[in-house]
Formats: sequence, C-alpha cells, structure tokens
Amino acid sequence: MSRMGNGGPPAHANSRHTRDENDQNQTEDTSAESGQDDMTDTSDSGAERLFSFSEDGLSYTVRVFENEDGSVSAEITVDEGSMDVNAVYFSSEDYDGPSENLGGPLNMNGGGSQFEGGSVSWEGATEVSRPGLGREGEDKPSFLSEGESITVDLDAASLDEVDLIGIRATSVNGGDSIKGVSGNPEEPDEPDQPDDPDEPDATYPKVFFASSLNDNDAPNVGLAILGPDEEPQDGVNQLDPDAEGTFADYVAFLEDSGFPEIEDIETIVFYEGADPPEEAFRIDAPEGGFEDTDAILAAYEDATSELNSEDFENLFIAMGIDEDQVPEDDDSEGEEEEVAAI
Repeated sequence: MSRMGNGGPPAHANSRHTRDENDQNQTEDTSAESGQDDMTDTSDSGAERLFSFSEDGLSYTVRVFENEDGSVSAEITVDEGSMDVNAVYFSSEDYDGPSENLGGPLNMNGGGSQFEGGSVSWEGATEVSRPGLGREGEDKPSFLSEGESITVDLDAASLDEVDLIGIRATSVNGGDSIKGVSGNPEEPDEPDQPDDPDEPDATYPKVFFASSLNDNDAPNVGLAILGPDEEPQDGVNQLDPDAEGTFADYVAFLEDSGFPEIEDIETIVFYEGADPPEEAFRIDAPEGGFEDTDAILAAYEDATSELNSEDFENLFIAMGIDEDQVPEDDDSEGEEEEVAAI
C-alpha cells in the first residue's frame, strides 16, 4: 500500500458530495487538482463502522465502509453546523509506526494526535481540499452544511485498519477550524437473513389418527387422511388434488371436517420408516389442549424452525387423540392394524 510521508506531495481524494436540496442528489468530483478525473466505481458491500464527533455546535458522523471491490471509503455527514472538509486521517489501534502528516494547514499536530488521553499515530491520510472557500463560497464541493455528505476513498487495506478517524476542517460554523479525532466505532448488527424464499414447505404423504400405540410405539389404526399424491383408498379421506400436502393443508382439512375436534388432539408425532416406524420428533398439546388451529400451526413452526427440507423426507404424521373420540369402523372393529398397512 503506498502512503505519503512527511513533506511529500498531497494525496487528493476521489470524493462524492451529496446535497439534500429539492430531494436531488448531486455528485461532484473534487480531484481535479491531482489530475484524477475518474472516480472509483464502487458499491457498498454492507460491512461498515460508524464514528461520531460533537463539539462547540458542530456534529458529524463518519461511516467507514468496504466496497465490493475491497476498497475502503468514508462518508462524512454533518448533523449540526457546517464545515469545509480538508483532510481525512485514519489509523488502527495496533499501528505504532511513523504518523502520517500531510503537513502545512492540513496537519493533525497537537490535539489532532490525541484520543482519550493517549497519543495517535496516523496510518494514512487523504487530502480532500485546500483550506478556504474562495470564490465558490459555500458552493465549494467539500463544504458541508447540516444534512450534507461527502464520500472520500481511504488508502486502507481493509475495514479492520480503521479504528480511529481524524477530520481536518476549516470554515467551521463561519470561521473556526478543528482537528477532530473519533474512535470507539459502532458496528451495526448484521440484519437477520430472511428465510430462503425458494425453500418449499415440507409435505407429508398422510396424517394418521391413533387412539393407542402398539408394542413398537407405533400408532394403531384409527383414521387417516391421505396426501394429494397418494393412491386413493376406499373409505379413506384424502386432501384435495390442488393441495400440496403441507402440515397447514392437513390442519385446514381438520378444521373443515370437524374431526377430530382441535382440543381432542393430545400429541402430534412425526415418524419415519415403516418396519417399524421410528419417532423423529413430537409436539405435545399444552395442558387443556390446543386452543385452535393457529395454536397448532404456531407449535409446529416452533418445533421445526431449526430443520431443513432434508429432515422432512419420508416422514408421516400421527395425531394422538382421546380413544373415546375415534368412531368405530365396522370393517376394523376388534382388530388392531399397524399404520404401515394404511
């Protein structure tokens, strides 16, 4: 990484100035002095650090962020007051080499080399503009009033190199100058990643209602609802062909049919395999039973929130209900048949 040492020629900034007038964003290149006519084409990668500074009627925020190409930029926004940004310095907490100094009116000597009682060695610096508003006055691209921003490219290898930010500014609130030093940056929390919209809801081939379990802890025959893709069976309920066979589809079928009553469902067990079926996980009803179908769906979401689509392959559901709620079937009265035969 190339850096300018003491007494060397100034490093000018590729900068982008944003004003809020009439809700229009204006971009201006202030690098003409250095002959840099092309601005870096960057887009924000999302990683950033936030610095703040407030003193004597001037308040500003510096958002340092990594671009998609790995370069690092600093967006300086004035929150209160006004200033002409002349130079931006940065350093890491671990840097102990010689301090970068742009010299002359852009130096950070004295208070600009102190932070929380300790000395600061600046690792890099970028010149933004020369002091003085000149004929441009407040139209000078580096002059910022409340709500205005300027973005400056930093000569930093990564965001991890930026633990301290220094701002050299003049024409502060009409005439003062500052050597502002900011540290202890905030790092915004990573936003929650949304669920993969392409991840389909799990589907099941059947739901089985059992009043008891056999010796293998598998449900005995009661009643069944087959999924839409299963081979139809005489006397066996089946989801509508337009249904997908999701858990919500079966719950909706229960609500429409009225059997079993939601409060009569005591447990919902998810099985895999068939010889014999093995329990994968279960959802037990709270004391007093499930209040309604929304309560069942909420319990299902909680129980499966950490599972992925592979975990649902080849599963079927058995809902345990009160034995007195299973209607007698003349064809199966007095017999106990395992669910694998459904």
